[in-house]
Amino acid sequence: MANRKLDIAPARPVAGIVWMLLTGMCFVAVTALVKSLGPRIPAAEAAFLRYALALVFVLPMLRPMLNAKLTPGLWGMFALRGVLHSGGVMLWFFAMTRIPLAELTALNYLSPVFVTIGAALFLGEKLALRRIAAISAALLGAAIILRPGFREVEPGHLAMLIVATVFGGSYLVAKVLADRVSPTVVVGMLSIWVTIGLAPFAIAVWVTPTLQELGILFAVASFATAGHLMMTLALRAAPITVTQPVTFLQLVWAMLLGAVVFHEAIDIWVVVGGGLILGAIGFITWREAVVRRRSVTPAAPATGV
Repeated sequence: MANRKLDIAPARPVAGIVWMLLTGMCFVAVTALVKSLGPRIPAAEAAFLRYALALVFVLPMLRPMLNAKLTPGLWGMFALRGVLHSGGVMLWFFAMTRIPLAELTALNYLSPVFVTIGAALFLGEKLALRRIAAISAALLGAAIILRPGFREVEPGHLAMLIVATVFGGSYLVAKVLADRVSPTVVVGMLSIWVTIGLAPFAIAVWVTPTLQELGILFAVASFATAGHLMMTLALRAAPITVTQPVTFLQLVWAMLLGAVVFHEAIDIWVVVGGGLILGAIGFITWREAVVRRRSVTPAAPATGV
């Protein structure tokens, strides 16, 4: 009997690390560009324009989306994810102009932790003692960053805590959808539903953007799309246990960019807290690989917009 070739690409750890480095740079560029907009454009409108302008990237996905045989249940799940993601994106844009880049990036790491909790509550995944300890460490990291009682907790910080929770819910729905339809349909539907979901909020607070502001938001859409593509390439090239530690550099890039470009003070507690959160994510990911279970915990940059 002839040997059959397995359709499994060999691991390329160096390529995976390079792609993940580029992923982190793309997502930091997204946050920096949004922050450079300032508060003139309301958060709901900026979020809407980011997704509306990105619909050009959805055009190649239209054929598989039209060919997909979607049941009413699937339509409902796409709508649910659209509602969750729309709320998260609006709050993310709100927080971006109100708290330092490093703090926003560190708190953004919480989303995969909430995915793990949600997977245990709603998808029946076992929450072993080790994973509970990792989740506790991540929440301790968030407390170190916020330091309630020792500093003023800004509305932007509270918004990011909600963002991490909502995005966690969005990724849980995506996990269920990915088992039933192609990834192209999942990504394309998200873009369309979020654009629709944000439209009423954007219209309610509409401020006519300048050509420069539109250009910045199109750059945001482009970097976000490129970041998700490069993250996919990274995960295809190497195991997530190889690429996950690289995501910590995203916090480094955000801290340096915030200090150099936006003159934000470097806070050692953000580094400590962010390190605890990312270490917890890395441990959960490693345990998933060890026990050969199918993980629903996305890489940290996947929590971006």
